[in-house]
Amino acid sequence: MNFENLFTPFKIGKMEVKNRIAMAPMGLNAGHKDGTIDTDEIDYFEERAKGGTGMIIMGCQFLTQELAQGSLEGYLDSTFVIPQLTTLCEAVQRYGTKIVAQLSCGTGKNAFANMYGEPPVSASPIPSMFNPDLICRALTVEEIKTIMKQFTYSAKLLKDAGFDAIEVHAHAGYLVDQFMSAIWNKREDEYGGSQEKRMRFAVEIVQSIRSAIGPDMPIIFRMAMKHNFEGGRTLEETLPLLKYLEDAGVDAFDIDTGSYENIDYIFPPAYLGDACMSEICEPTRKVTSKPILNAGNHTPETGLALIEAGHADFVLMGRPLIAEPHMAKKLMKDKRAEVRPCIRCNEECIGRILNRLTKISCAVNPATGFEKRFELVKTTDPKKVVIVGGGPGGMEAARTAALIGHDVTLFEAAKSLGGQLRSAATPSFKSQLRELVTWYIHQLEILNVKVELNTMVTADSSVLAEADEIFVATGAVPVKVNIKGIENTVDILQAHLDENRLVGDHIIYCGGGLSACDSAIETAMKGKKVTVVEMLDEVAIGDHFINKASLIPMMINNGVTICTGHKVLEILPNGVNAMKKDGTEVFIEGTTVVASFGMVPNTAVARAIDEKYHNKTRIIGDCNNVGKVGGAVRTGMYAAMSID
Repeated sequence: MNFENLFTPFKIGKMEVKNRIAMAPMGLNAGHKDGTIDTDEIDYFEERAKGGTGMIIMGCQFLTQELAQGSLEGYLDSTFVIPQLTTLCEAVQRYGTKIVAQLSCGTGKNAFANMYGEPPVSASPIPSMFNPDLICRALTVEEIKTIMKQFTYSAKLLKDAGFDAIEVHAHAGYLVDQFMSAIWNKREDEYGGSQEKRMRFAVEIVQSIRSAIGPDMPIIFRMAMKHNFEGGRTLEETLPLLKYLEDAGVDAFDIDTGSYENIDYIFPPAYLGDACMSEICEPTRKVTSKPILNAGNHTPETGLALIEAGHADFVLMGRPLIAEPHMAKKLMKDKRAEVRPCIRCNEECIGRILNRLTKISCAVNPATGFEKRFELVKTTDPKKVVIVGGGPGGMEAARTAALIGHDVTLFEAAKSLGGQLRSAATPSFKSQLRELVTWYIHQLEILNVKVELNTMVTADSSVLAEADEIFVATGAVPVKVNIKGIENTVDILQAHLDENRLVGDHIIYCGGGLSACDSAIETAMKGKKVTVVEMLDEVAIGDHFINKASLIPMMINNGVTICTGHKVLEILPNGVNAMKKDGTEVFIEGTTVVASFGMVPNTAVARAIDEKYHNKTRIIGDCNNVGKVGGAVRTGMYAAMSID
């Protein structure tokens, strides 16, 4: 495919951007308590600029520490933050990339419960998003006037720092959006009531910024064109709002859909598919002549289609550029196959921030957020490296070791590489996992890694004696459970890889982990009746709640019956005996039963190799600790980088 139409220049106001690929704003949670950004953040953005990205929009910078409500994204209430921001600007601009600061007055009701010490502020006294028992405090008119002065101050600070443009964060139900939307704005003063009054807060923000930066520096406005939940703002209600913002001085619109009420649209997982928010571009184009930017699970192909259709002027890539900083240059050089895919797992990007309160990284690119610390340096002392196992951990270890300059041979017992990724990638909605396996295979080819398929390595294999370093990545195997009739089942890996094993019209999955849920959807989409039986109170217990916000509705919409709180007692050729939590026994009739009771490390070979060659052996991936793709990839990279 020819991607040249992604590499034409385009102007936002008087600012010309060299191509149509822009990095969507996403916070790193790496700022300091004093409001300054971390040096790692500068390295992170510089790497994406070096990779050819046309424009980078930072994650939001807050006006003040108080309005930041605990988020570590930096804030702009003192001039001492300017020098570090200038370093960032000039690091990015060095490559001809435009750098945009996203400015925010806060999350309002969307503040996470672990990030504030008192009730959040909002347009009105409405329930907090993550603790409905906590009622937000409505901003007073005097406080609003103070916020407008703060916007003026912070905008001038950003201009002095050297940013090319400023984006107003007014989307996802954050504080500005709360003023703009009738469902949250219950005010009866000059900032609420009519559409015009609800827009006053946003309009005054734009005017305050414009008064500080002058007529030439562009202002971009980020907003959801529809909220996607009952009672939220619709597309028809949103389109007229753009005129107020244009008249106030907005130069471009950064548009998508969603709010925290359906959080999966804020961080769209695989289940939402490609270009999942592009449909709002065409109607938006009809009501504004300003440039349009659009995000939402874009691939290079969907981005190209969006630009060529004329429905938007920039394609925004957030997580795809986290996974592949050099996407733009690779597409320009006709190296599409070398673009590392984002697998939309949300585990190591937003998941690290929300679950662990730590800084961002990436499941498939662990160097994200650590660009200088994990910079690969060519070795002057090449070693002979043997890798046993061709799953994600083994493939990443091979790739990284080869990049450093070592002589790498990878042995895989199966007929193809990929390990458990091959089974996890079978559903149509997991296309990015399939692409990841393909990407790794291509990487190993161009790096001249020797790959030996259909080859079982044991502790007695001569290749181990000759190796300087051994990495064992033999993965995991389905757990064996002591349930009567277990011999009447198909294991979950077989269910994924061979649909012919799923005989009949009613398939029962015993165990409701993520793999079972994905396979259940895949099977239901083929027209079969599907039941998932899970002992716990919820399915996909280990999956991120953002992903489950799409996963569970997808299961229900495809007719999958979910039986939680059911313990499997016996598996029969024609169904399953189970017991509910109240002790009631039930029989679920089915034609094929799939065993999906979890995975355990496949350690037999690993232990034998480690016992014989302990001082040169490292056990990585699921073979060491059963986890997710990101964990396996990270241990593979770490192992390869540790070679002396």
